[in-house]
Amino acid sequence: AVMWRAVAAAAASAPARALCRAPPPPPRRWAVSVAVSPAAGLADEQVETRVAGLGPGQPVTLRAVAADERGCLFQSCAHYRADSRGELHLGTDASHGGDYTGVEPMGLFWSLAPAGMERPYQRLVPRSTGTPMKVEVLVHQGHSLPGAIPGPVVAKAEVERWFTAPGVRRIRLKEGGVRGSLFLPPGDGPFPGVIDMYGDEGGLIEFRSSLLATRGFAALSLPYFDFEDLPKVMKEFKLEYFEEAARFLRRHPKVKGPGVGVIGTGKGAELALSMITFLPEVVAAVCISGCSSNTVADLHYGEMTLPGLRFDINKVSVSDAGVFDTFEALDDPRNPANSPCTIPIEKAEGHFLLVVGEGDRMWKSSLYAELVIGRLRQHGKENFELLSYPGAGHRIDPPSTPFCQVAMDRVLGVPVLGGGESKAHAHAQEHSWGKIQEFLHLHLG
Repeated sequence: AVMWRAVAAAAASAPARALCRAPPPPPRRWAVSVAVSPAAGLADEQVETRVAGLGPGQPVTLRAVAADERGCLFQSCAHYRADSRGELHLGTDASHGGDYTGVEPMGLFWSLAPAGMERPYQRLVPRSTGTPMKVEVLVHQGHSLPGAIPGPVVAKAEVERWFTAPGVRRIRLKEGGVRGSLFLPPGDGPFPGVIDMYGDEGGLIEFRSSLLATRGFAALSLPYFDFEDLPKVMKEFKLEYFEEAARFLRRHPKVKGPGVGVIGTGKGAELALSMITFLPEVVAAVCISGCSSNTVADLHYGEMTLPGLRFDINKVSVSDAGVFDTFEALDDPRNPANSPCTIPIEKAEGHFLLVVGEGDRMWKSSLYAELVIGRLRQHGKENFELLSYPGAGHRIDPPSTPFCQVAMDRVLGVPVLGGGESKAHAHAQEHSWGKIQEFLHLHLG
């Protein structure tokens, strides 16, 4: 009986002892971390992204997620494997799949595209330069395809991409007929002055101007239609409007003389060619993907008129996906019948920097750059430089601006093919940005 009582007591106390005993140690795991530095920095600067605490050779998917001012979600992803120490460095380690491959420190940023649930063909460009673009970088277990549900998140970090440095001043302009925003660098100056214009999307686009101010230029972001009391559509333009802007900038107490520069993309590049041709205030022009002739809207200056080359809608092709290709649609500037539209650039005393993507499908910007150079050389001039990028598309923006092969056209309301390939385009943006600043400093002081 005593023995049974001892057995029963032992049995009764067994669960209690089991509860008191420490659980077996879990398998050893490192805490995974991702560090992006600087965590807050300028949008045209590279960041360094490192992941630590993975298993040797562990496959992971890195994702970037950002939202624009309207709340539209953009994302990108890339596949990596940790090294033998369980670490990853995007500056030296290659992506093996996802939205890009190879060693691309900024690949997650320039490959951001509308998320699956969003309307396609939208650009991720900041509407406001006073607040940063916030990008979340996430590390997921395993490799997941773009658009698929990724594996569990093991680490994340947030990055702020700023378009204005501390001390840069933004002054909204209503000066005579001129509208826009003037960005002034910190300090007393004087600074080289640059007018900044975009293309047929219209409105006020400020992010390149604010970055130029951050780099030491007094930059005037100049809209020329569809803004405040400016004309609603591109019907006709008066060069006097651009002359007034150039004179305002040149006379500004913070601006170095004797002349100012201009940078333009698309229609803005073509207007830049006209400005340096006819306006003595303009001594340097950066023309990104521009035409050698005036297009679409007639341009008047005093008694002179440059008619606009027309688009032939019958030469626009539409893909099965409903994407419009306008590459062949603009009237040929080489046709003698179109010679009245040609901008007489040989009259310009200043210097040209021509920037083109050889994969541009919006129109034939490589050909148009050749026509500009041919015309200058014909008149014994060598006042130009050409940056021509294989594989780059139409809109070559500051570095790490997300590549957008097809974008919704604001005027037509349809998706239009801009062309190019994401990696080549990203490299063109990186390289040209430095060259543009060098060119402007050289000719504006």
